[in-house]
Amino acid sequence: MPWFTLERFDTSFFDTAPHRHRFRMDLPVTPASVWNGLAGPTPLSWCRGLAGGRYTSPAPHGVGTTRQITALGTLRLHEEFVHWQESEDSRRHAFCVTRAGLPLYRRFGEDYLVEPLPSGGTRFTWTFAYEPNPLLRRPAALTDLPGAAFLRTLVADTKRHFGAA
Repeated sequence: MPWFTLERFDTSFFDTAPHRHRFRMDLPVTPASVWNGLAGPTPLSWCRGLAGGRYTSPAPHGVGTTRQITALGTLRLHEEFVHWQESEDSRRHAFCVTRAGLPLYRRFGEDYLVEPLPSGGTRFTWTFAYEPNPLLRRPAALTDLPGAAFLRTLVADTKRHFGAA
């Protein structure tokens, strides 16, 4: 099966991408619980639309770490982390997809921010940013609704997994 190379980017893309979806969730669990689900050995295992998430570079993980995952059973993705920060106040990591099994995107990535809430629990902000393949730019703008619907299922699965209302 062929691989398609995507353009790399830094974290500024999450504020400038032509397509951005940002979801904020308040979860009734500790930041460590959320972070372990995102950065642990089987990331995002609770999301029904994702499978086979695994790191392809050794621990400890940080900037430059690589990972593979499959979305919707057909879209295979190779990811490289462009940001990785862990502190008492927050944890954040972000990746860009470097290769994909389908030529859908010119650039695609996700940013995960995990912060403690003053009242207990965790605020998890999940940002998706992408630029379609130039050949698909107009159809992507017309079909953003199904993509956004898929992203909302990932958010719903996350809320369900962590017991959020």
